[in-house]
Amino acid sequence: MSSRYKTGKATQIWRSATNHMATGLAVLSTVLVVAPLIAIFVYLIYKGASSLNLAFFIKTPRAVGEPGGGMANAIVGSALLLGIGSLIGVPIGIASGVFLAEFGRGGKLANAVRFTADVLNGVPSIVMGIAIYSLIVLPQKHFSALAGGVALGIMMIPTITRTTEEMLLMVPHSIREAALGLGVPNWRSVLSITLKTASPGIITGCMLAFARVAGETAPLLFTAFGNQFWSANLNEPIAALPLQIYVYAISPYDEWHRLAWAGSLVLIVLIVLSVSLVRFVTTRGVLKGAN
Repeated sequence: MSSRYKTGKATQIWRSATNHMATGLAVLSTVLVVAPLIAIFVYLIYKGASSLNLAFFIKTPRAVGEPGGGMANAIVGSALLLGIGSLIGVPIGIASGVFLAEFGRGGKLANAVRFTADVLNGVPSIVMGIAIYSLIVLPQKHFSALAGGVALGIMMIPTITRTTEEMLLMVPHSIREAALGLGVPNWRSVLSITLKTASPGIITGCMLAFARVAGETAPLLFTAFGNQFWSANLNEPIAALPLQIYVYAISPYDEWHRLAWAGSLVLIVLIVLSVSLVRFVTTRGVLKGAN
């Protein structure tokens, strides 16, 4: 009995030590993931908060050498470009994910779509910009907001597609069987039950894709190009926060450097707020049909 007791005690101590070590490694990994974001955010606040004022949000950029000005046109331009990209990327991405998970599982076409999505997900953004430049900008013979929105929308599709597929595959098969057993058509079951069940994960994937393209500069250099003035015409060049930050950051003027830091802070805050808002809504169950 004494030998068994000692063996059991040693085993318990070993398991407890292993458990504490695994917990410690998990906490350390979490800190390593969160620390860079916190460091970047704190540094942006330090460099950019002092440059934020009302003029930054309501005025356009000033001429070279003149102090003041803002990025109001770039903020509006980014919202317009992201809106166009979302209108293109979200429906196509979700529809592709539904096809992969519900209708084309195991088929050759589904394998081809999945492979294409994985390849697109790894294509550098500048390559995407050059492709859209060749397909849209060159035939039109001018840059445009539409071309920039198309580039961002195509970049969103693979992330949304793969996320939607994975979220739908996590829905228990018994839910589908229950709907079919009640005589609900398969397409109606997918739209009303399966998609609704997986909606929090799908929306999270959409926000991840949105956050990814919100700070892209390279594809916009070849498509939207930028604009120093107010413009909401989809057929003309348009300003965007990433483009304006890039132009100001590489300039030799301290005033423009100051505005670049302020623009970077605003861009990060907008992304964090949008993602946090969606996460809050999904956690509260609003998008699950809760009252």
